[in-house]
Amino acid sequence: MAEKKRIERLDGRNWDQGRAVSVTRHFTKHALGSVLMEVGETRVLCTAMVEESVPPFLRGQGKGWVSAEYDMLPSSTDTRKRRDRNRGKIDGRTMEIQRLIGRSLRSVVNMEILGERTIWLDCDVIQADGGTRTTAITGAFIALQDAVTAMLSDGRLSQNPIEGFVAATSVGIWHNQPILDLCYQEDSHAEVDMNLVMTEDGRIIEIQGTGEERPFTKEEFDQLMPLAEKGIDALIAVEKKTLGLLS
Repeated sequence: MAEKKRIERLDGRNWDQGRAVSVTRHFTKHALGSVLMEVGETRVLCTAMVEESVPPFLRGQGKGWVSAEYDMLPSSTDTRKRRDRNRGKIDGRTMEIQRLIGRSLRSVVNMEILGERTIWLDCDVIQADGGTRTTAITGAFIALQDAVTAMLSDGRLSQNPIEGFVAATSVGIWHNQPILDLCYQEDSHAEVDMNLVMTEDGRIIEIQGTGEERPFTKEEFDQLMPLAEKGIDALIAVEKKTLGLLS
């Protein structure tokens, strides 16, 4: 493990060090919750808006819903990304990511306390440099909490339906070394790439792990998990500090 600590990463970070994180709350005017979430050079605008209705499969059950949409602005990458609407359909990657965001946030929300309403989490990538889905999940959680706080203040809710904190990060194996929080250049050349979503108490919501250039071993997986836990603990501390729950 000592050898891994000497890895020279592209941006000068240590092998077990996440990128710098910046959170700007109340970034837009109309959303109940809006956050500009920046992790390194990746920037995602996450907003939370409320509809006083639920999908048809939930009507009359007294339960709410949390759903997400995700997109990348045309200038978020170094070559222009065409908008999905101009292709006539949502691409598979976009669909997979927005479903992941929705699952992640629903996992910590009590839908009966939320009541028959839907909270929409819209995550728009302004600038991409790796980890857009994990940045979106972490930012969307803060936007969700701000939206719930607003509903508690205006009387739409009498109890907070959010039952815990959630965050996400990436880990991988790059030049045969485990590393935390991959930037784009690391991600695009990683032998192994993994995204993890976890709760504050260490429960796993989702693991997306891929041997990009080769299969990886259980021993390597066991090295990546503590890295992910360390990164997620740090992000949840940022969430708490941002929300005024940590000095």
